[in-house]
Amino acid sequence: MSLPIDPATIDPDEFGEKQAVLEMDHEEAVEHVREVCEDVGFGIPVEFSPAELLNEKVDADRDPYYVLGACNPEIADRALDETPRIGGLFPCNMIVWQEEPGRQRVYHVSIMKIARLLGMAPDNDEWTDIVDTTGDLTAEAFEQFDSVEAETEDAD
Repeated sequence: MSLPIDPATIDPDEFGEKQAVLEMDHEEAVEHVREVCEDVGFGIPVEFSPAELLNEKVDADRDPYYVLGACNPEIADRALDETPRIGGLFPCNMIVWQEEPGRQRVYHVSIMKIARLLGMAPDNDEWTDIVDTTGDLTAEAFEQFDSVEAETEDAD
């Protein structure tokens, strides 16, 4: 099977990849990400730990890894009006995984940008506005994550 696009040639900005590092315990980082998401306008209707599930079901011995399914209902409603297929990518996920004790990686990709890249979403002004709006909210969240990182570095 060949892909219609070469993932190695896509700039991470085109699919909305964002990352931050939080110097704190895993549970504290998950709570922080949840609070920041809610502060900027995302609810968290779904969350789970793939690590706990896999450790229990297949004795995987995975380090902490947590998924927060973030959603802004107004934007989700607009997106579904444009393309019902976007629901296959819902919700927008914020991932928190432990790189080492006391160091957590926060990771996100834009489902709205990915839908556009894959041809699932229309190339119109409404979708551009949806991408821009979710991008602004996500950027605001990651600015807060980065400010925590900077505060931690300043404290050292």
